[in-house]
Amino acid sequence: MQRRTYLQGVGLAAIASTAGCTQLTGAGTEGEGGAGVSGETLTLTTTTSTYDTGLLDEIHPQFEEMYGVTVDAVAQGTGAALETARNGDSDIVMVHARGLEDEFMRNGYGINRRDLMFNDFVIVGPDDDPAGIEGMESATAALTTIAEAEATFVSRGDSSGTHTKELNLWDAAGVEPGGDWYQEIGAGMGEALNNANQQGAYTLSDRGTYISQRSEIDLTILVQGPIEGGPEVLANPYGIMAVNPAVHEDANYDLAMAYIGWITSPGAQDAISNYEMNGEQLFYPRALSEDPDFQQYVPEGWSSDSDSE
Repeated sequence: MQRRTYLQGVGLAAIASTAGCTQLTGAGTEGEGGAGVSGETLTLTTTTSTYDTGLLDEIHPQFEEMYGVTVDAVAQGTGAALETARNGDSDIVMVHARGLEDEFMRNGYGINRRDLMFNDFVIVGPDDDPAGIEGMESATAALTTIAEAEATFVSRGDSSGTHTKELNLWDAAGVEPGGDWYQEIGAGMGEALNNANQQGAYTLSDRGTYISQRSEIDLTILVQGPIEGGPEVLANPYGIMAVNPAVHEDANYDLAMAYIGWITSPGAQDAISNYEMNGEQLFYPRALSEDPDFQQYVPEGWSSDSDSE
């Protein structure tokens, strides 16, 4: 699938009405749009890629000024971010592992989920590519080749969205990784890239974090994701949802919903689209589309009783 086709397929060119309650601009001056929440702090647990790339530092001041609030972004792997929210220590989560998000919703902890943005995963490694995977069109074939060559592979090993994707790929490849060549480090994406760089090893990375660190490491993209014509299995969608105040009554639901309305608005989606690092776009907005996708609000595969009648 070519880049243009892929981007059109997820609705980047289509902008319709926002399901949120505000826009990045035009929601009033400070004190108007933020009635009832001014002076409060929103605790956002989020995957490391949104934080390490600098995206949140770039866009959050606009929301904070609009509402007169503070956003405390806590960067964790997706699994840890959801666990923090599950324990009632977060108001809202921004993550990228749909299976884990669905479990979070099914168990009643998350509500009002929205598709937010996407990029993709890539397999990176040293220029000399000892396993010979460069240009492979299948991510699972590339991992199988790495395993057969016992070429060093660095795994985040932290139950993050990237780690979850990696494990799913190994499973699809029919490979159970292990041994000296497979190194689980229990750390974030930035550290995994640095570790792989030091060892001349392979790793799975989201494209955004790789781009943000590319000038500091000697790793290259050897297997592309769908943004550059690679396999769809390497797509990397991000979602956002509020913590259910019926489960955790201390969750700041009003401010969480204001944030969801803002970040899925045309203005904030444009800010996400325009954010670049080293001259390249890191994330692609996904919240707005001409064609409604009601599945984004509920766990995948869910249907109401009336659907089966």
